Amino acid sequence: MSAVYESDIPGLQRLHRGKVRDIYAVDDQHLLIVTTDRLSAFDVVLPQPIPGKGEVLTRVARFWFHRTEPLIPNHLANLPVADIVPDPALRERLGDRLMVVKRLKPLPIEAIVRGYLIGSGWKDYQHTGAVCGIKLPPGLQLADRLPQPIFTPSTKAAVGDHDQNIDFDSTVELLGRELAEQVREISLRIYCEAASYALKRGIIIADTKFEFGLDEAGRLHLIDEVLTPDSSRFWPADRYRPGISPPSFDKQFVRDYLESLDWDKTPPGPVLPQEIIDKTAEKYREAERLLTGS
Repeated sequence: MSAVYESDIPGLQRLHRGKVRDIYAVDDQHLLIVTTDRLSAFDVVLPQPIPGKGEVLTRVARFWFHRTEPLIPNHLANLPVADIVPDPALRERLGDRLMVVKRLKPLPIEAIVRGYLIGSGWKDYQHTGAVCGIKLPPGLQLADRLPQPIFTPSTKAAVGDHDQNIDFDSTVELLGRELAEQVREISLRIYCEAASYALKRGIIIADTKFEFGLDEAGRLHLIDEVLTPDSSRFWPADRYRPGISPPSFDKQFVRDYLESLDWDKTPPGPVLPQEIIDKTAEKYREAERLLTGS
């Protein structure tokens, strides 16, 4: 399977190159997003692509954008990709990595919802008994299911920097109380409905992050990506048990490998063995098959 580490679209101005996505200006109202096969871990872009990953992420995100439309509008636009990228050879090379979206004003936070105690949330809990200021019951184990999902936002970091967890009061300072409460409510609702659906398909969504933007009328939209293996922690339900870090369908597999290295989590990222690359690509494809049936 071919890989796309970075993109170049003739005739379009590239506005931003993120950890995974390249963003181009289409016109005053629209953007073109190219989801590449780059992989970031611990906020560091690794030097090798995961072949096909960008296509999986785009298809899975589209699946969830359409599924969550009754709950909240999203940034998908109804412009044909062929009108924006007229070169058929380039479209074929980029495959399903292309998404035309509306221009919206992104909110300055990542809206994280946790249903299970893992990752940075587990580390916070071990030190403070809380996650982002939310007190949790004593005696919880690694990967325990929480009594109820919690909203634990973070700041957005530039490429190469680390996101910082913040409490709800800090979110109110950034967004204002009404918008902060709206983001918390819809984030929890999307997570709960998606987690219920995924569990029936054999996947536990341990946690996930959403991003939101506002249109000119101030209406909230779901943007960027949603419930993909990059933005979420997916566990196989039949192999889950508390007390261990469960196997995963997402890039946690890569994180676990990187944690075994003598690496300080600053750029440049280490070179991955081919076995890790192949296994990661396989996990992304399996997550798509289970969630979408395709």
